[in-house]
Amino acid sequence: MHLLNADLHCHSTVSDGTLAPDQLAARAQSRGVQLWALTDHDSVDGLAVAREAALDLGLGFLAGTEISVSFAGESVHIVGLGFDAADAALVAGLAAIRAGRLQRARDMAADLARAGIPGAFEGALAYVDAPESISRTHFARFLVERGVCADVGEVFRRFLVEGKPGFVPHRWARLRDAVRWITAAGGIAVVAHPARYRFSPTLEYALFSEFTAHGGQGVEVMVGAHSEAERRHYAAIAAEFGLAASRGSDFHDPVESRVDLGALPDLPGTLEPVWERLTSRIEGHIEKGAEACVGR
Repeated sequence: MHLLNADLHCHSTVSDGTLAPDQLAARAQSRGVQLWALTDHDSVDGLAVAREAALDLGLGFLAGTEISVSFAGESVHIVGLGFDAADAALVAGLAAIRAGRLQRARDMAADLARAGIPGAFEGALAYVDAPESISRTHFARFLVERGVCADVGEVFRRFLVEGKPGFVPHRWARLRDAVRWITAAGGIAVVAHPARYRFSPTLEYALFSEFTAHGGQGVEVMVGAHSEAERRHYAAIAAEFGLAASRGSDFHDPVESRVDLGALPDLPGTLEPVWERLTSRIEGHIEKGAEACVGR
């Protein structure tokens, strides 16, 4: 189970990915993934389709989501894995977060219009299946389509980040609430792509201290955005805080994403994989050589 090809972080058209949940399941299976989770931003709406597709393909499945939280004035993401997707408190919490996205999007569009780029709200909406899930990524695709930028990477260098046109801060969920929604629903909370936040060592220590105090149990060590040095650093963080290590591509699109589904290196053998704490929550059948794990 330690060397399982698990991909526990990716996004579908339910949030800011470009493939439908069942298409993602097929892509994961075709690329050798054995255990998969769909983790759309602040939503569980794609999980029923994802689960059915995964089980039909013989792919091990965990329910997932990625919750937006505010910590020390920054946006931080917490992945939830293996929870009950019908849990009332979790569903209500995610709905409240999504409700704030539309107003933020209108404010982003207004700021882009002041910078000479009109029509951004309607343009971004063209890339969204569910309007309440609109995000910066949808605006980035609009700016590429409009020819303002050559690719999404250029967008996030010139726009939509602090100090640049289109950036609008937003107050997301509290860290405590996100972790408790996940754990109360029977799942495990995981700090997503921690290197992205660029916290000082003091603030990073505070993040993980508060996270574990509220019941958080995992951290993404192997994720598409991490360098080898960052992987080593967060492996050490996992060991220091007694956290299980997670692995996920953070796949959004075949062209935009840095890493495809299932393409990350294995976790270091010294770390406890997060899925070893979730064996009772895994659905489907996972086979690894002569070993097998049968989920619910």
